[in-house]
Formats: sequence, C-alpha cells, structure tokens
Amino acid sequence: MKGENQISWSSEIGLMEIIAESEEVSHSLNTEYFEPTVYEIDPLRDPRWACLVESHPRSSVFHTTKWLTALQNVYGYEPGAVTTSPPEVRLTNGLVFCRIKSWLTGRRFVSLPFSDHCEALVDSPDQLDAMLMRLKRDHEKWASQYIEIRPVSQRPGRNTGLEESLTYQFHRLDLRRSAEELFHDFHKDCIQRKIRRAEREALKYEAGNSEALLQKFYSLLVTTRRRQYLPPQPLAWFRGLVAAFGDDIKIRVASKGDVPVASILTLSHKKSVVYKYGGSIASLNKLGGMAFLFWKTIQEAKDEGIEELDLGRSNIDNEGLIAFKEHWRAARTTLSYWRYPRGPLVPQSAWRQTLLRHFVQSAPDFALVAAGSLLYKHIG
Repeated sequence: MKGENQISWSSEIGLMEIIAESEEVSHSLNTEYFEPTVYEIDPLRDPRWACLVESHPRSSVFHTTKWLTALQNVYGYEPGAVTTSPPEVRLTNGLVFCRIKSWLTGRRFVSLPFSDHCEALVDSPDQLDAMLMRLKRDHEKWASQYIEIRPVSQRPGRNTGLEESLTYQFHRLDLRRSAEELFHDFHKDCIQRKIRRAEREALKYEAGNSEALLQKFYSLLVTTRRRQYLPPQPLAWFRGLVAAFGDDIKIRVASKGDVPVASILTLSHKKSVVYKYGGSIASLNKLGGMAFLFWKTIQEAKDEGIEELDLGRSNIDNEGLIAFKEHWRAARTTLSYWRYPRGPLVPQSAWRQTLLRHFVQSAPDFALVAAGSLLYKHIG
C-alpha cells in the first residue's frame, strides 16, 4: 500500500510537470515577438508624410518636405521613409532618411544629411527597431558603408546593432516666458551689455529672404568659415533653402553704416525657430552684432507665438560656442548619433589638418567657395 502511494504520488508530480511545461510553452508562443511589416514610401510624393510631420509632437524642421526638397534639388540625395503603416491608410509613424551615393565617400543611409538632429516619429521603441532592421537589410543589399541616425532622445535596441558614434551638445531656449523675464536672465556682460552696445551703435537691422540679403549673409559666412579653417557651404545650398522654405526662412543682417558686421539664418516650423547658420566680422564683434540679431530673433518669435529657439548642436570641445549658447540660459542636453556598423572613427592626421589650414588661410575667396561647392555633396 505504501509503495502504491509512492507510485501514485510520483505519477502526479510527473503529470504536474508536464502540465506546467505545456503552459510555459503556450505562454512563450503567445508572447513571442513578431517583427511588423515595414514599408518604404517617398516622403516627397506621398502626401501622408507631410500630414504626419504636421501632427506629430516630435517633428522638427528637418522632417519637413521643404528640407527634403532642398537636399534633393541641391545635392541630389534620394529621400525615403520607412513605416509600419500599410499603404492607403493614415500614416502614424515613420523614419525618414536619404540615400547618399558618392564616388568620393561611398554609399550610406543618413537620417538626415546636414540636419543637427532628426527623431524617428514613432510611438514605441519596437517600431523604431523594426524600421532599423529594415534599413539594415537594405544596407546589405545596397552594399552601403553605414546607416546613421541622429535622434534627440531615442536609443535603438541592442538587436539593431547600432552603436553611439558621435556626441554633441544641444541647446534649446524656452521662449514661453515674457521678453522682460528672458532678457533679465541673459548673461549681463556677454549678452545684455552687447545688446545695449549694439543699440548705442545704432546698428542697422534688415530681415527677409531676398537675394541682396543672401549675398550679405554669404559674404560674412565665407569670412567666418575661413576663420574656422573650413570651406563655406555652396551658395546654391542657401538659394535652395530660400526656394524651398519661402516665408519660413529668414536672413537677418546687422550693419554699421553700409558695412554688414553680422548675419544669421533661421528656419521656422510650427512652434520652433531654428538657428542654422551665421557669420560675422571678428574685428567688429565688439559692436554686439550677433547678440543684437539673436535678441531680434527672440522678440519676433515671441510676437509670432513661437515657443522655442533651437540653437542647434555644438562640438563637445567647442567651449566658446557652448558658452555663448549658455549665456542665453538655453537648456543643454547631450545629442548622440548612432551608426551601423559603427566602425573606427579615424581622426584626421596632423599633416592633413596642417594642409587644410594652409589652404584655407591662403586661398582666395573664389577658391574657398569652389572647394565648398565640390566637397559638400560628398560630406552629408
């Protein structure tokens, strides 16, 4: 009797183990992750993309068809976007990118070229990862060098294989307070004093997107890029931006008499204005031209109901630029770019840096402009 009870008890335990194992397998099958179908669309031809950009809370000026149009028209990049939304239904998510084909720097997928940042417009990390897995397959088929994304806050999943590659500082200024409160918070010596100096100097202020203002801006940009030992972006790029953005692009110029001393270019999207490019004459910076232009930008933005000034990215070792942005009391965050495969980031050799500096220092303006026109298409 005792033995029978032992056998019966043993059998019950075995049966319970089988049931438990069966339930575990069933649970595993029910919770298994199935990668959603990902579709590719043309964001310039599919009207759903513009609707998504307009409605999504994390969209920026760099998602817009205006920015994509300029990239395509000037540099010949091929815009695309991947989404889990099937054709013929409302677009609810997307990751926009450009295919870059260069005989000098190779093929790659970038989201997006010349954009400081570009969030994936998704509702969950799983959606982002599914889109990146699709891009990885296209990357292999196209034999490209790498995929790069530039999100503000998102992190790709480990299964995607993307790794952090470049890191920047990113600054944004909240404009929802009154102009008086904002001015009071600016650094007294580096910002407030310079704005007052510009007003005492009676600097002339011009704003718009005319060819005359573009020429003044570009002359100052060439001067500034030379100071930074870099060739300027091609003039065609800025003309392309003006053509694409219309009233949403503004060039501001400060002049002493008839001499332009500082200029900035901004782009607008929904409740944000983005500072993208600027230039000045270093010997005349004491007149406060740049601070004056940023203050004008802030005042006009507030009049238009804009709530944020996007001051863009800064190299982490550019302490002067970072300090300038923080003197406006802009909030700083870290901006990371992600790549697959990451690969070695080889620093420029000393002799190449010396050669570039020598060329930029000695080359006439037309040669610098020609170098920029030749090189930027391959850099994006």
